[in-house]
Amino acid sequence: MGWIGEQIDSIKSLQFRQILTQAVSLGMIVTSALIIWKALMCFTGSESPVVVVLSGSMEPGFKRGDILFLHMSDDPIRAGEIVVFNVDGREIPIVHRVIKVHEQKDTGEVDVLTKGDNNYGDDRLLYAHGQLWLHRHHIMGRAVGFLPYVGWVTIIMTEKPIIKYVLIGILGLLVITSKE
Repeated sequence: MGWIGEQIDSIKSLQFRQILTQAVSLGMIVTSALIIWKALMCFTGSESPVVVVLSGSMEPGFKRGDILFLHMSDDPIRAGEIVVFNVDGREIPIVHRVIKVHEQKDTGEVDVLTKGDNNYGDDRLLYAHGQLWLHRHHIMGRAVGFLPYVGWVTIIMTEKPIIKYVLIGILGLLVITSKE
């Protein structure tokens, strides 16, 4: 009958108490992951402490699929720093380098202009219509470290959702059929 048949037989033989124990274990794993994510948010000061580079606009420094670790502090942003920012009207954050800093004399606030290392021009075409500078609230964090290529898992699961559903199904089946 094969592996799938054995798994189905295993599910049929489970008692209610075992299923409940497995469900609670799965819930604890998910809750632990959320707690760790929230703790990272508090520690780094960033709404998203980890992001995946989704394009080649920052090559050769960062390649598509690299994972960046972010930190956001109250220190002023300087030219040359790599920041991750959200633009009004776009859902996906962008990873680019600050090329100009503009300090407003009256308020002391710092606005920045960004550019991808592999792009020809600055990012004003990416910003919202009529926006010339990024403001502090647009910036999610500064890049403080990275892991090369690890983010490809996220990219593949986003671009090919069937792979994500198959993996979730297999993991769910393993959790349910585990006898411990």
